[in-house]
Amino acid sequence: MASRVGLIIPSSNRMVEEEMVGFFPSDVVAHVTRLRMTGGNRKALDELLPEVEAACAALADAKCDVIIFHCTANSMSEGVGGEERLLAALKRAGAPKAATTSSAITQALRALGAKSVALVTPYDTKVTDKEAHFLEDQGFTVPFSKGWTLAGSDAYCATPPDVWRECMLEATPAHADAMFLSCANVQGIKIIDDVEATTGTPMITSNQAVIFEALRQIRWRGEKRPPGRVFQTLG
Repeated sequence: MASRVGLIIPSSNRMVEEEMVGFFPSDVVAHVTRLRMTGGNRKALDELLPEVEAACAALADAKCDVIIFHCTANSMSEGVGGEERLLAALKRAGAPKAATTSSAITQALRALGAKSVALVTPYDTKVTDKEAHFLEDQGFTVPFSKGWTLAGSDAYCATPPDVWRECMLEATPAHADAMFLSCANVQGIKIIDDVEATTGTPMITSNQAVIFEALRQIRWRGEKRPPGRVFQTLG
């Protein structure tokens, strides 16, 4: 019987179904629901939490085994305390197991044994700095951090994977233990194997880390694994 993963994503996201869902193993089914929470629809966490609970309850109705709030910037924007409030909201709403993008990223980096992280984002400096501070608060050093200040969701989606590959290679001289391409709305999973082979450094993306965390929480142990060294840690 298939396991089920529920994903709560921004309404503007186009990469979760287009890129990410296809990398789940064949015996894991992803169910997706959307909230208007980015760009002109951005709201404070206090306003967002009731909507998160309602979306989570709907996914719980579909018998999802794990439910994940999947938006990198929103899950990191109010620091570790904000992430804890999101996790609590998911659990209140009936998630059997719960995660956020930021908790998934943290778990993936720890699974890799990383102490330092090179951070690349499509965001502006302010949002990128918040993500760097979040990672530092979780105990990682961030020797390289660069936001490319792209003009919103359309630009995030339209940027080809090869461009992100070059951005990741630019981070290589930082000699970090791992590299992280942030944002659930970019085309990043397909470049992971190439970047890891070229640099010798493990790479994670927001979408890949969420797949990893979902599989970790449901204790998946199949043979055919998604791209990235982090999946070797599942045992």
